[in-house]
Amino acid sequence: MKKLSAVQIKQQKVVLDIADKLEEQARSEIPGMVQCWFSMEYHLFPSSLLLRFQFENEQALTAAKPNLLKWQKSLSAAMMKKGVVLKQMRNHLVFTLEGPED
Repeated sequence: MKKLSAVQIKQQKVVLDIADKLEEQARSEIPGMVQCWFSMEYHLFPSSLLLRFQFENEQALTAAKPNLLKWQKSLSAAMMKKGVVLKQMRNHLVFTLEGPED
């Protein structure tokens, strides 16, 4: 894997900090939420950023779906505080049953 540049390391730190905070908050507020994980392509940041909230089963996922917009707004606001604008906030956070290895 190619070594990350200083800018890419800074981008990764911002996303990791926000993902950790959102994961901690979501685990306490959303029953059945397992973990938060993300993927992104540094050369397309921030448009390529995608956070995923993983759920343990279909029931937990279905129960959480009505709150998806709230969490998308939380991600957008947190990124804005760090100076990163997400133009399409709905494209950057999804609820899923898949884990990072799937």
